[in-house]
Amino acid sequence: MAHPTQLGFQDAASPVMEELLHFHDHALMIVFLISTLVLYIIIAMVSTKLTNKYILDSQEIEIVWTILPAVILVLIALPSLRILYLMDEINDPHLTIKAMGHQWYWSYEYTDYEDLGFDSYMIPTQDLAAGHFRLLETDHRMVVPMESPVRVLVSAEDVLHSWAVPSLGVKMDAVPGRLNQTAFIASRPGVFYGQCSEICGANHSFMPIVVEAVPLEHFESWSSLMLEDA
Repeated sequence: MAHPTQLGFQDAASPVMEELLHFHDHALMIVFLISTLVLYIIIAMVSTKLTNKYILDSQEIEIVWTILPAVILVLIALPSLRILYLMDEINDPHLTIKAMGHQWYWSYEYTDYEDLGFDSYMIPTQDLAAGHFRLLETDHRMVVPMESPVRVLVSAEDVLHSWAVPSLGVKMDAVPGRLNQTAFIASRPGVFYGQCSEICGANHSFMPIVVEAVPLEHFESWSSLMLEDA
């Protein structure tokens, strides 16, 4: 859950998000080193009146500042590509959920069950219970079992939407007439919040996403209760 004045990412709740955080720190350190070096060179050139005649025309230094950036780009590209392929990897999901975007709410269908689906609307501010978050709570949460691969099929009924939950490292566009898929594994129990991340009309800011990860036995109890109520 994000909080005011937060500078970094939310705490990771999935293995992919942990990899993304590590890659962010890796790339940021490279940026810091380059920025420090450039700042030092600028200050040195501005503050000194001396001139080194060996760097006015030097093939050696030109070779260095051509090869070094290429090496740095490779050091950034290789882990980036690795994570990109990891994010697309979907191996034997234990549960499949279809998330459908509407103006302006989400509907969820648990396709492994015969009749388990519901609409998820934002709870108005005046109806919030104590401890709930304004503009983020929904009347029905998407409940998933923790430590289990979950596949999410994402589409939309009317306009473009985007199903995004930062803590889980998930963001997938919902396109009318097209079925996109993504996957995640919730590594710990908890409630994780997201929002539609594609401008979709007047109430774009009011269609939150709430994913609740629970132990498997609690998920089975919840699904049985939902099927009884259906």
